[in-house]
Amino acid sequence: MRKAIAMGYDRATLRADVLSGLVVGIVALPLSMALSIAVGVAPQHGLYTAIVAGFVVAALGGSKFQVTGPTAAFVVILAPIVLKYGLGGLLTAGLMAGIMLVGMGAARLGRLITFIPYPVTTGFTAGIATVIATLQLKDAFGLKIAHMPESWFGKLHALWDARATVSFAEFGVAACTLALLLAVPRWTKRVPAPLIAIVTVTVIATLLHKVFPRFEVATIGSRFQTVVDGHTYAGIPPLPPRPMIPWGNHGLSFAMVRELASPAFAIAMLGAIESLLSAVIADGMTQKKHDPDAELVALGIGNIVAPFFGGIAATGALARTATNVRAGGRTPVSAMVHSVVVLVAILVLAPTIAYVPMSALAGLLLLVAWNMSEIHHALRMLRVAPKSDITVLVGCYLLTVVFDMVIAVSVGVVLAALLFMRRMAELTKVRFIDEDYPETERHLPEGVVIYEIAGPLFFGAAQNAMGQLDTVDGKVRVVVLALGRVPTIDATGIVALDGAIDRLRKQKKLVVIAGPLPEPRRIFDRAKIGSEHEHVYFTDTLDEAVGLAGGLAEVSPISTRRTSQA
Repeated sequence: MRKAIAMGYDRATLRADVLSGLVVGIVALPLSMALSIAVGVAPQHGLYTAIVAGFVVAALGGSKFQVTGPTAAFVVILAPIVLKYGLGGLLTAGLMAGIMLVGMGAARLGRLITFIPYPVTTGFTAGIATVIATLQLKDAFGLKIAHMPESWFGKLHALWDARATVSFAEFGVAACTLALLLAVPRWTKRVPAPLIAIVTVTVIATLLHKVFPRFEVATIGSRFQTVVDGHTYAGIPPLPPRPMIPWGNHGLSFAMVRELASPAFAIAMLGAIESLLSAVIADGMTQKKHDPDAELVALGIGNIVAPFFGGIAATGALARTATNVRAGGRTPVSAMVHSVVVLVAILVLAPTIAYVPMSALAGLLLLVAWNMSEIHHALRMLRVAPKSDITVLVGCYLLTVVFDMVIAVSVGVVLAALLFMRRMAELTKVRFIDEDYPETERHLPEGVVIYEIAGPLFFGAAQNAMGQLDTVDGKVRVVVLALGRVPTIDATGIVALDGAIDRLRKQKKLVVIAGPLPEPRRIFDRAKIGSEHEHVYFTDTLDEAVGLAGGLAEVSPISTRRTSQA
């Protein structure tokens, strides 16, 4: 924010930001309510999130275009917290996640998010979309389900058992909403499709109920009632976010913090991933650069402040951020305006919002889940990606659906790392050369063999690469270890190299290590291979190594003492 002011902020920029903020605010209004309801809490908590966290993160963040608020990705994490710990536990977990995010940003971990492989993010994102879509089927079909199980398969079973309670009125509203959401962008993009779809369906459903009283659908007003200062409001109260204690009147205990630590970590990790990915995409759309560490700190502060005003967990919202860019937003002021628009809507439109059908919001989230799944990207990866990447993608998808996102990401990253290491190990090639070698001008003397290693000598490839030295012919008296094509070596590689050299010593063979030595060079210096093994020599080039090996081959290895070292 300070950078924007320092660069000069004129009337034209303000106008662009206000118009963009107005558009994004209109988009955020139904989404924030729908996502809050999907989590299992009253719709105003999603709106408070967009107001408080959206404003704070925009003012402090490292991206000029990021719009922060509740997102669909959080639903699968937050819904189980609500079921187990209630609203107080949900707000406390968001607060704890905010503290973790500040710590991540302060430790400058923003860049590390880029190391999460694409198959992992694609897999768990598609899995989250599947779970979100499943959760919306209840309201989209008007099913009567007393208790929705936690597991995904349990949800499917409950939905199937309730199939006889389908309401065709609710289904018709959801279908009409989806049709409008798909049709409006083809007609006009000046007005947000959710605004037209939700308003139109709400008006039609209200009129039908008045004309045909038997046509009845659940609305925000009929589903949610809030009591404030002894007054009961249907739907959302026409009041701004008010200060509150996140954990409620029961107090904050160590046992509660300990139980919420794992969910809070999941919120922090998903929030960091989604927010930074959103910022990266915004950078690609605007040719700008964001500060990932500043963004994490700001996101953390936003999640710390929001629970004290009833806001749930927030992160960078990709769809709203992209809308902000397309609508002409230029600075963080546009995201701050979006928060003000949501606040004004609460104060002015709360009684009207009570008429919005629940099935209309379910239809909106079904489309959000479809767009979130990016099914075309997933299908393309299944066609063209290596089998290892496909394994990671499918594994992350199934783990997210069956268990949760934390397990999926943890297993996915570890599996991707292991498969990557296997591929790197396969790239490390070794070969024996016992005749003329094209890379040296010297003739290879009798009794000398070159053992060339090409590729990284790390723990995944070291044992296999160095183990082949055990097959050296008994007539060989000097082994030239050509390491010039080894770009890097780790501690395991050094240990394997040291063990191979020791075995060659027992076989009464001399060793010449030809450089240039791999990086990091300090590992060689600390290992002191040259000083601890008297039968080992070092040269800077392979040509020098062959020349030195020729002279050494004429001497009995068992009696050779180093008189010089190249």
